Amino acid sequence: MNTAINLKFSKRLRELRKKNKHTQEKLAELSGVDYKHIQLLESKNPPAAKLDTIEKIAKAFKINPSKLLDF
Repeated sequence: MNTAINLKFSKRLRELRKKNKHTQEKLAELSGVDYKHIQLLESKNPPAAKLDTIEKIAKAFKINPSKLLDF
């Protein structure tokens, strides 16, 4: 079941990734999160992101996790 927050996070993640000109594979490399999981997080039916995943992705973008969740 999709929740609004999962969809908002998915959109925010995609926007930041594109703004930083990263492919999903590059973001996976920088964050240590499997690129298949990043694909899932950006999909139309995204799972809930775990806190450690959010922290890893935020670190890859060199931002505070709260900025990643700023939608």
